[in-house]
Formats: sequence, structure tokens, C-alpha cells
Amino acid sequence: MDFDRCIGSGCHFQSRNRLHPLQSPGGHSWGDFGLVNPHHALGSMIHYFSRNAAIFSAKAKTKTSYNIGKIGGGTSVNSIPFESWMEVDMRSEDDESLNKMDSIFKASMAQGFDEYNSARKTQPALTLSVDQIGYRPSGTTVEMAPLVQRSMAAIQQFGFTPSLFIMSGNANLPISKGIPAVTLGWGVSATMHMHLTNGG
Repeated sequence: MDFDRCIGSGCHFQSRNRLHPLQSPGGHSWGDFGLVNPHHALGSMIHYFSRNAAIFSAKAKTKTSYNIGKIGGGTSVNSIPFESWMEVDMRSEDDESLNKMDSIFKASMAQGFDEYNSARKTQPALTLSVDQIGYRPSGTTVEMAPLVQRSMAAIQQFGFTPSLFIMSGNANLPISKGIPAVTLGWGVSATMHMHLTNGG
């Protein structure tokens, strides 16, 4: 049983997170102008991924999401960054759609990266690596499972109305192995903990 900030859950989706670093020699924005700039390349890669992912997500057989949650790199406004990176979160209710979204991510990264490198007029080229920094498998604990029913009854004992919805958490692992599991929360909306105004 995973205690998290959500009401309760029987079905969990899987998620995959990727760290995407680009590296260059860096330099001065004026004196070294013309050297490869990883921020410029990353902008192109994000463009291709956002466009291609949106097309697929709109027609996917189950809800499939993508989010570029963090972007970083660089040291000052007048220096060519030596590194540019982003962290990307991809989620889906089914394995096939998540794998497809991951393939779209890799292809989009390669498209933007190769396009930028091929247009450069100086050496060296940018270098790229894509690392998986997180993965949660998926599965379902059916609503009529004793654990789910007892969890709902426990919530009702405190005067709350339980609701079941799809989410991602520590319960994913046992569920993916066929072990019944749920997530019980503290009565906070599943999305509220990600809002800056909530303080959570």
C-alpha cells in the first residue's frame, strides 16, 4: 500500500523519464560566435518532439501524455553554454503507446540534433546522450479486489467519499507483478500537489 497525495487508485499507468544532455566547448557570445550552441540545438529538438508527440497523443488509443518539465544549462547571458539539458516525462495507460511515444522522442531528438550539426560551419560538433532516469511499469488492480474494497471502506469511515482513478506511484511495481496494491491519499487532488500556489 502506497500512501501518497491522492484519494485512491486501482489502475496505475506507467511512466518513463529521460535526461537529455547536449555538450559543446562553450565560449564567448561575441568572440567565439559561430561555435555550436547547445541551447539553439535543443530548441529545434523540442520543436520537433512537441509537434510529433502532439500528433500521436491526439490519436493514441489510451491517454498518453508528455511533458518537458525541466530545462537547464548555461552560465551567463554573454557566454555560449557548454551544456544544455532537459528532463522529459512520458506517461501512458498502456505499454504500446508509451513505447511509441518514447520512439517519437528519440526520433525527434535525432532529427533536431542532426539538422543542427549538419548546418554548422565550425568544429567540433555537438555531442548528445539520452539517459533513462526513471521508469514505472503499469498494471491494474480491479475495483472488486478485496484490497480496493477495504481501502474504500476505510476512507468512508472517515467521512470521505472514495474515488478510483489512474495514477503513477510506488504501487506500480507490485501491481505490474500481479500483486494487488493501491495508493491511499490525504484527500488532496491528484494534480494539486504540482501547483506552486498549493505549497505542497
